[in-house]
Amino acid sequence: MPYTLNALEFGAGTHKQPQYLKALHPFGRIPAMEHGDFRLYEAAAIMRYIDRAFPGPALTPADPKAAARMDQVMNIVDWYVMPSISSKIGFNRVVKPIFGLPVDEAAVAEAVPAARTCVAALEDILADKPYFAGEAVSLADLMAVAHLDLLPMSPEGADILAGSPLLGWLARMAERPGVQKTTMQKMMNRR
Repeated sequence: MPYTLNALEFGAGTHKQPQYLKALHPFGRIPAMEHGDFRLYEAAAIMRYIDRAFPGPALTPADPKAAARMDQVMNIVDWYVMPSISSKIGFNRVVKPIFGLPVDEAAVAEAVPAARTCVAALEDILADKPYFAGEAVSLADLMAVAHLDLLPMSPEGADILAGSPLLGWLARMAERPGVQKTTMQKMMNRR
């Protein structure tokens, strides 16, 4: 399926410009997508749309319990991983230094207990399965990898993940071509 991936320049404020706010995302966030004349924002909605609208292996399990686990992990990512691991630890420890911005040490320290809870909850769900919803990759894995891939790059994250089965999961996810094409480093080099 052909597509174009347009990375927004960090710090340029493109996502806060009136044309972006009106056309793509009224809250000035990412991601947003266009498919013909259909526009959509919010990561989970975009992922579910792509899964339904395009050919390829289904990324939503047919089994209701596995699908519920997928939904549970996606909600954990939205409600708990994003505010602690992504916004406070990953952003401060990995992203800000790339742009020469100061690290908010208080925010990082405040996020560590919630990050530990997130990791423990995700470990419990993953258990001895290769992926969150079972034997096959689901939308939950694709959503979670985008937030968890920066965690081991920070001292706090490396400590939290020490010995975690999530490290094996991250390694499996890193082998996927789609994940390789959308790493932060790849996204930053797209202009």
